[in-house]
Amino acid sequence: MGLFNFIKGEFLEVVHWEDNSQDTMVYKFPLLDKQQIKEGAQLIVRPSQVAIFVYEGQIADVYEPGKYELHTDTMPIFTSLSNWKFRFENHFKTDIYFVNTKLFSNQKWGTTNPIMMRDADFGMLRLRGFGVYAFKVQDPVVFLKEVFGSNKFFTVDQITDQLKSLIVSTVSDVIAEAKIPAMDLATQYDEIGQLAMARINDRFSVYGLTISDFTVENLSLPESVEKAIDKRSEMGALGDLNHYMKYQTAEAIRDAAQNESGGMVGMGAGMGAGMGIGRMMGDMMSGGSSQGGSPQPTQPQTQCPSCHAQNPQGAKFCSECGYSFVKKCINCGHEIAPNAKFCMDCGASQSNEIDCPKCGEKIEGNSKFCPSCGEKM
Repeated sequence: MGLFNFIKGEFLEVVHWEDNSQDTMVYKFPLLDKQQIKEGAQLIVRPSQVAIFVYEGQIADVYEPGKYELHTDTMPIFTSLSNWKFRFENHFKTDIYFVNTKLFSNQKWGTTNPIMMRDADFGMLRLRGFGVYAFKVQDPVVFLKEVFGSNKFFTVDQITDQLKSLIVSTVSDVIAEAKIPAMDLATQYDEIGQLAMARINDRFSVYGLTISDFTVENLSLPESVEKAIDKRSEMGALGDLNHYMKYQTAEAIRDAAQNESGGMVGMGAGMGAGMGIGRMMGDMMSGGSSQGGSPQPTQPQTQCPSCHAQNPQGAKFCSECGYSFVKKCINCGHEIAPNAKFCMDCGASQSNEIDCPKCGEKIEGNSKFCPSCGEKM
């Protein structure tokens, strides 16, 4: 090091940082060629920045935006000359870290693996979701101690993987506890986002961070479930399926009657038309009555809670999926009414809920953890 560079390095300096990037979170003020932060050096902290002054390994002060004069044990020229026994290396260690406190927006999150969800209509489902969030440094001192330590440079990419894992874990818990039906998920994105953001903030605070915005852009269902939902929508749009089938049969009969082809084709169309007319006439005769054409009362039906198929009232099993309509006592096995709360034979309660020993919340008997306080059952 030449004499000129030595003398140049001993002048009082201005310590500052101009951020030209979009993802830098922490920047340590460089000490080039064993340059030292001198007594009386000027510190300039720009907006959306916080400067942390570390003196001899301890956090000495935190500077908000503004202009400051630093006071250390490092005196110009005299200190460098006194460091000859340390090979001119500064034995008064002073460091300044600039922490970027601006909002880091448009950060992506998404599920690597599907989220398992229990739905009342479709049973077990696999959900995938994605969205965006924005975060910033809330407590620079905690962020320094817990995350970047003594690194000279720290960017968003170095922490986003950890943040994404926390977000996906929290969103999974929120969706599972909310118990929103799969068909209603698309209408609850804002509510899910608000619940998730409150819990994510609690977990981010450990790192000195805070989340300012959290958005659920999409929660996608498996293709088979989406097709089932489309079928239900079509059935709802058609209305009364009995009238729709009659209309379709009448249309088919008309098309067959207009078919002018001869031979076996014409004969088959005629036979089909005749059979269709016969069935329609039979349906109309059986469906009407001699008094004003009002329909005869039909046999009461019971809807299967598993597949939603209609079954005659009093049936013990569903004709479509085999679901049992018979309810038995969980204690003695005696057959009881479907809505009975107590067994008429032994008097045992039919509720499967138990009280959490810690918070008293009502939970399902087969639960392993309390969804309210997390107590292990």
